[in-house]
Amino acid sequence: MSLALLNPQQRAAIQSLDGPLLVLAGAGSGKTRVITQKIAYMIREANFDARNIAAITFTNKAAREMLERVGKLMDSRELKGITVSTFHSLGMQFLRQEAPHLGYKTQFSILDSYDAAKIIADILKSTHKDEVRKVQSRISLWKNDLIGPDAALVAADNEFDRVAATTYVAYQTTLTAYQALDFDDLIRLPVNLLSSNAEVLQKWQHKLRYLLIDEYQDTNTCQYQLVKLLTGERGMFTAVGDDDQSIYAWRGANMENLRLLQHDFPRLKVIKLEQNYRSTARILRAANSVIANNPKLFEKQLWSELGLGEPIHAVQCKDEEHEAEVVVQRLLAHKFEHRTEFKDYAILYRGNYQSRVFEQALRNQRIPYQMAGGQSFYDKPEIKDVLAYLRLLTNPDDDPAFIRALTTPKRGVGAGTLEKLGAWAGQRNCSLFAAAHEEGFQLQVNQAQLAPLTEFCRFINALAYRALREPPGELTMEMLKAIGYEAWLYDSEDSPKAAESKWKNVFELVAWLQRKGEQDSKNLLELTQTIALITMLEGRDEGEVDAVHMSTLHASKGLEYPHVFLVGCEEGILPHSESVDNGMVEEERRLMYVGITRAQRGLTLTYCVKRRRGGEWLFVEPSRFIAEISGDDLRHFGKKGAEPIVSKNEGKSRLAGLMASLDNKVQKGGDGS
Repeated sequence: MSLALLNPQQRAAIQSLDGPLLVLAGAGSGKTRVITQKIAYMIREANFDARNIAAITFTNKAAREMLERVGKLMDSRELKGITVSTFHSLGMQFLRQEAPHLGYKTQFSILDSYDAAKIIADILKSTHKDEVRKVQSRISLWKNDLIGPDAALVAADNEFDRVAATTYVAYQTTLTAYQALDFDDLIRLPVNLLSSNAEVLQKWQHKLRYLLIDEYQDTNTCQYQLVKLLTGERGMFTAVGDDDQSIYAWRGANMENLRLLQHDFPRLKVIKLEQNYRSTARILRAANSVIANNPKLFEKQLWSELGLGEPIHAVQCKDEEHEAEVVVQRLLAHKFEHRTEFKDYAILYRGNYQSRVFEQALRNQRIPYQMAGGQSFYDKPEIKDVLAYLRLLTNPDDDPAFIRALTTPKRGVGAGTLEKLGAWAGQRNCSLFAAAHEEGFQLQVNQAQLAPLTEFCRFINALAYRALREPPGELTMEMLKAIGYEAWLYDSEDSPKAAESKWKNVFELVAWLQRKGEQDSKNLLELTQTIALITMLEGRDEGEVDAVHMSTLHASKGLEYPHVFLVGCEEGILPHSESVDNGMVEEERRLMYVGITRAQRGLTLTYCVKRRRGGEWLFVEPSRFIAEISGDDLRHFGKKGAEPIVSKNEGKSRLAGLMASLDNKVQKGGDGS
C-alpha cells in the first residue's frame, strides 16, 4: 500500500521520525496499518536497519499478526533481525543474555501463574484459592509498580498488606533459590538492571534504536520505565494508544503514563487518528456521546464515511432466560432476512458467568458458537501436572517441569532441600535435575533429606528409558498409579465432583496418547514434543469457522463484528457494582465504549427488569450508559410506551420473507433442481 492511499494524519504519523511521538488512535482508525507501514517506511525510506527496530505489543496474537502484515509489505531479507514481540518476550530475550548480572543462570525457569500460586499457597499454608489469588494479585501489582519485597513490607499499613508483603518476601526468596522467575519479573528485572548498570543500558540503547509501542494505554509503571530507559534522552519512539480504551487498571495498567509522556518528553508530538473505517455514523455518535461523560486527557471525535446506518436497538427483557431467548430469536430473524452468516454476529458481556444462559439458548436452536478466551485443554492444571512429568522425561533439564513434578503430589522433599539444590544449580550453571546428581550438592544435605530426591530422580530415569520402548498410554497410566495421582486429586480438591471432572480430563489425555501412539507409531517422548508444539500453536486461527462469537468485553478489544449484541446493560453489571463502589465508573464507561465500537453495522443493547442473584429475584435498573446515548440514535423495544419486542411490521415482513423463500424453493423443486 502506498502512502498516497492513507489519510493525512496516518501519513504524518508514519513520516514523523525526529523524536517522541504519541499517536492517539481512536477505535477502528487503522492503527496497525500505521505501525506496519511505518516499519516499512523506516527501513526503505529512512535507511533504518531492521535489527535496530523493536515493535512491542501486548499479546502473542497481536505480535504474530503484525509480523505477518509487515511480511506482506517487504521481503524477509529487508526484515532480518527485526524485533516484533510482546513486552514479556522482549524481557525474556534481554534476560537470556544478561541473567548473570542478576545472579541467575541463563537457563532460568519461568513459572506460570499456577506454579507461582502453589508456592504462595505453601507459604500461606492455605488451600483457599480466593485468598491465594488475592495475595498473588497484590504481589503482581507491587512488582508492576516496581516495589520490591522489603519496600512493600515497610509500606504495608493494613493487615492484608502485611500478610501479602510477608508472603512476598518468602516468595521472592524461594524464586531466587529455584533459579526461577515469574511473569512480572520478566519486565521488572530488566528495568532494575538497566537502571543500575550503565554499560548494559548503553548496549541495549544502541541495539534497539527505535521503539514502536502498540496499545500504549495498557502499559503499567514497569513497562513505561522500560520504554523510557531503552529510548533514553532522544526519545526515539512512537507510542500508539487510545485513552478511551484503557480498560485494564485492575491488572496494573496506568493511564497516568499518557500524562507522564508529555512531562517526561517535552518535545512530544501528538497526532490524532479520528477517522474510523469500521462503523456507521450512528454507532460512532453513540460511542462519542457515552465517552464524552468521562474527563478527557486529549479531546477527539470519531467520524466515518460509512453512512448513517441503522438506529441502535435497546431491548428490555423480563429476566436472563428471556434475554437469551430474545437475543437468539433476533439473531436468527436478522440472519434469515439479510442472508448473513453466523460468524457475522457477536454476543458480548461483562463477566464470563453471563455466558451460560446464552450458550444454552444457542444450543437449543443448534446454532454453532465460539467462545473467546475460554481455557484450553492443555492449560488445565491437571493436564499441566501430567505434562510436567512427560516434559521431564523428554528433557531432564526442564526446571519448571522438575519443580512441578517433584511437588505434585509432594514427595517428601522439603523447601530447604530445594533451596540448597537451586543455589547449587545456580553456582554450577546446570539444571536442578543435574545438580541433584552432583556429589558437591549431596554433601550439603543429610541422608533423610536426600533420599526422597534421589528416589524421584531414579523414578524419572527409569521411565525415560521405558518411554522409548513401551506403548505411551499404558506407560503414562502406570506412572499415574505409581505417583498416586488420582488419590491426590481427591485429597486436594474442594469437592469429589471437581476431582472426578479433573481425573476424567487426565483419562482423556491418556486415551489420546494411546490412540496417537498406535496411529502414528510414536513413542511417549515424540508425542510429548508434539504436545509442546500444539500448545505453542494454540490460539492460531485455523481459518474462521461459521459460528456466533461469544466474548467478554475485555477479550473483545481489538476485534470487530458486523452485528453486536451487548447484553446485561444494567446497573450492577455494566457498570459493575464493585467498580461503582470503588469510584471506577470511568473505566466501566470505557468498557462500554469498547463494546459499542466493536460493531460495524448493527448494535443491540439488552437489559433485564429482574435478575436472579444468590437464589433471590432482584429488580434491576437499566445501565446509566444507555441514557447517555442520544435519543435520536436509539430505538427502544419491550418497555412501556416503546415498541413491542417484535413489532407488527417486523412480524409481517418476516412472514413475507419466509413465504417468498418457501415459494422460491417450491419453484426450484418444480424445475427439477
